[in-house]
Amino acid sequence: MAPRRNTPTRQIPWYQNLWEHNAVGIAVSICILIWLLYPTKTDAFSHVYAQQQPIIDCGPDGPVKSVAIIGAGSAGASAAYYLNKFKNPCDRVNVTVFERSSYVGGRSITVNVYDDPTEPVELGASIFVEANKNLVSAIRELGLITTSRSSKELPGTLGVWDGLYWKFVSSESRWWTKAKLLWKYGLAPIRTQNTMKQAIGKFLKMYEEPHFPFRDLSQTAYDLGLTEATAATGEEFLVKKGIGSPFSTDIIQASTRVNYAQNLNKIHALESLVCMATDGAMQVQGGNWQIFDGMLKVAGAHVLLNTSVTSIDRRSDGTYAIDALSSNSAVQSTSYDAIILAAPLQYAGLNFQPDLPHPPQEIPYVNLHVTLFTSTSALDPQTFGLNANGKVPTTILTTISDSQHVHPDFFSISTLRTVHNSITGNREYLYKVFSPEPLKSEFFERVLLLSPDGSPITWRYDKLWQSYPYLPPRVTFEDIQLDKEGKVWYTSGIESFISSMETSSLMGMNVARLITDGWADDDSPLEKETLGGDAPQRVQAAEEL
Repeated sequence: MAPRRNTPTRQIPWYQNLWEHNAVGIAVSICILIWLLYPTKTDAFSHVYAQQQPIIDCGPDGPVKSVAIIGAGSAGASAAYYLNKFKNPCDRVNVTVFERSSYVGGRSITVNVYDDPTEPVELGASIFVEANKNLVSAIRELGLITTSRSSKELPGTLGVWDGLYWKFVSSESRWWTKAKLLWKYGLAPIRTQNTMKQAIGKFLKMYEEPHFPFRDLSQTAYDLGLTEATAATGEEFLVKKGIGSPFSTDIIQASTRVNYAQNLNKIHALESLVCMATDGAMQVQGGNWQIFDGMLKVAGAHVLLNTSVTSIDRRSDGTYAIDALSSNSAVQSTSYDAIILAAPLQYAGLNFQPDLPHPPQEIPYVNLHVTLFTSTSALDPQTFGLNANGKVPTTILTTISDSQHVHPDFFSISTLRTVHNSITGNREYLYKVFSPEPLKSEFFERVLLLSPDGSPITWRYDKLWQSYPYLPPRVTFEDIQLDKEGKVWYTSGIESFISSMETSSLMGMNVARLITDGWADDDSPLEKETLGGDAPQRVQAAEEL
């Protein structure tokens, strides 16, 4: 951002005469007219996807490219969206998206409480933040409405509980909460914010030249200095930065548990810091899945839901054929110039002919149980160590203390809002629980004040997610390009780096740019380096660290 210039001081403001001659209204009207006729993008990152192109007469016979994308989540939708933006103006790109589920959005999906479409609730990825520039840019272009909280959301507090004791309870006042944090933990919160902002600043350079587009995630992470954080656990890294217990275990670990179901001594430090980047948290009204649905529509992609790809075969002409099943019937095979695997390959059940020369490594994913339920009963204060009239925090995060032998059997309990049960006519609480195991009836009996009829649950929805990978320290990440010719691409390798809707979108955008750059190279009469060949030699970052 350019520094501000000092405007010379005048004894008589320049606008005084305008007011006196009633000209301000005319000036404002002209400005509005110019704005309407010549709209400009105010997004600081719009240069990435909205570079101005000269008007070109392409003619009716421009080249046609065909791309298959497997997966309609954040990465797949973003790949389609940015293929459409990055392609040569005269190229025509036919994008087919194969999605084995019945919906678009991947791990971003809503369900309707009581099967009432006026009461949607996020079952998967719930929020994104101001730093998520792809998502924020997309919602602006798509005209989606975001909110920081539901109009029906209950005002309340956040508490961190270790199974026996409250480690920290916030205030309804944001400023008073900050004061409480500083009073209890000293400078640790400030050091954490500074360290987090440094890491996010490095990460955001991945959207910009010369780092974007990147062919080798491992090399780019090293070049940006991010492998210092990925090479250590959150616990180890934070101690080096002067941030230790109890703040790290009380607050940061509560964040890693609710966001990634992992403790601070297991998860790598970069993901630990990402958990603390919460400024401007928001969600799309009606569901975040609308971002990805809108991306696919803008791209003009042909989306095949309830369709599972079974095999991908390389033809003699260098194109690829796909075999798929939809409702137990075969989908006619088509020739594709590029394939984008926009979902973890280990869960895709794909057969490649011939075998991939650079298949991604299979890695363990977290099994996260998400339980939504409604009840007329509030949370029982005495279960959480409060007196009978105590006020239980609206959101309960958990941590563990080494000195305790009792550990919470859940990662979080959130009282989201109140909902109207049209059958009973009651106003009820809507809860969301993250847990490592399915919830049994004993859990509800323990945490809720039982209603007089003894059956506190009026509606329930359970979901098991392979939500994100386990994130131990590492300095190398999966290849983006899986073949030698640059026609088979993979997005899920970024999940071991940072797992989020935004980073998946970033990788989808990155792959789209690499593909379109390859097309441009193919069309150029100049001899250029091809997309094939070996990836850049990786720096032995682990040894240097």
